[in-house]
Amino acid sequence: MKWLLPVVQLLLAGAAVAGPGDALRSCYDSKNLPAAGKPATELFVAIDQTTPLDTSLKQLVADNVKPFLAPGNAFSVVTFSAYTQGRYTEVIASGALDKLLQPGQRDDISKPMLSKFDQCTTRQAQQAAQLMGKALRSAFDNTSSDIAKSDVVASIKAISAMVQQSPTQNKVVLIVSDMLENSSVANFYADQGRAVRKIDSIKEMRTIEENQMLADFGGARVYVIGAGLLAADGQKSKTYRDPKTMQALAGFWASYMQKSKAQLVEFGQPALLNRIH
Repeated sequence: MKWLLPVVQLLLAGAAVAGPGDALRSCYDSKNLPAAGKPATELFVAIDQTTPLDTSLKQLVADNVKPFLAPGNAFSVVTFSAYTQGRYTEVIASGALDKLLQPGQRDDISKPMLSKFDQCTTRQAQQAAQLMGKALRSAFDNTSSDIAKSDVVASIKAISAMVQQSPTQNKVVLIVSDMLENSSVANFYADQGRAVRKIDSIKEMRTIEENQMLADFGGARVYVIGAGLLAADGQKSKTYRDPKTMQALAGFWASYMQKSKAQLVEFGQPALLNRIH
């Protein structure tokens, strides 16, 4: 991932990084500074470890995540796959970047304190990039198409609880997954996992509701990268997914998100056509 090259250099230099689930150290930890305030935007990156990506899709994830590592934003990286095989939903990194001081606020603060604050926010941005880069590499390196089951719906429901509890008004969720459920609740595969099944989205949604699998995203905007990917794609096969099959899959997830208090902005099949915002 191109933008991660400076991150590798930071790792080699031994820069301090918060551990998984830890917030970045705030630069507002002085009595002479105003309160930090809550983040304006929070990005949640949920990566399905049953969906291996090629290099271009990994780069697409990185390119879409990078703009969110900005002052005043928070982020979390979550991995998920199959409960039945010990691959649980797990937060592997999270942090919040402080808002910058406004010109009027800077006028009331001493120059030494301002210099210390500015150095801190610069260092914080570097650490956030390093933390995100390390998390993405770890998530991608541990993906495998050999995992027999894929609890996509249950995992997304679990992740939605964290999203719903975020104090930010602007919640953005990037789901990196084939979005193909393969569990005791439903199976979106055909031909023993070698093809995508043309589902009846209304029937599948009824099953999801009967099993109480709807989520609550608290009004988040949701984007998907990787929809419809199959294990055979990594072997450069010519597996065909007809438009009607993919339309049915997209329709199911659009309905699911709507019923789960979220807006499915774009369903990448497998790539996004627009940047997330």
